[in-house]
Amino acid sequence: MFKINNTYKLFLSLVFTLSIGVSAITYAEPAQAPVNQTANCEILKAEQVKPLDIVKEPAKFLNKDILMNASFDKFSTLGLDYKKALRPSADYITFLVQREDVVDHNVPLSEMKLFIKRDYAEKFIDLDTGDKIEITGKVFSTALGDVWIDVNKITVLKKAKSQEETKK
Repeated sequence: MFKINNTYKLFLSLVFTLSIGVSAITYAEPAQAPVNQTANCEILKAEQVKPLDIVKEPAKFLNKDILMNASFDKFSTLGLDYKKALRPSADYITFLVQREDVVDHNVPLSEMKLFIKRDYAEKFIDLDTGDKIEITGKVFSTALGDVWIDVNKITVLKKAKSQEETKK
């Protein structure tokens, strides 16, 4: 019979082990395409809140990412160039949302200062009072006991009036 020495046995077992490992890697499930995690990270770490809850306890939300739904009221210059929470009027514009606790009138929630870069705001010049929007941002100050928010993203959820109604 054929004699196999120990070195040859070791060599064969090593080749066999490596071939199993290579075939396992070759036949493994293909990796999924990477998800755009940069866009999703902000949304995942943002805390879903109501505008009135932030106004009631501004310090609780300081330096936190937030996500909230609100009704757009109007663009404004409220809070711009205030030195303690400086957002220069050359680069930013503010907007107001409506108070959700008043249903029979359009009353702005002026205790909340929402800052948006002017070039980004230009994409939303067709916003009307009462349009439902989703706002993603970060509370950067509680100066004067108010909430000051840098808005990163606005999504229009529902127009208050359809385009046909406005044309009439």
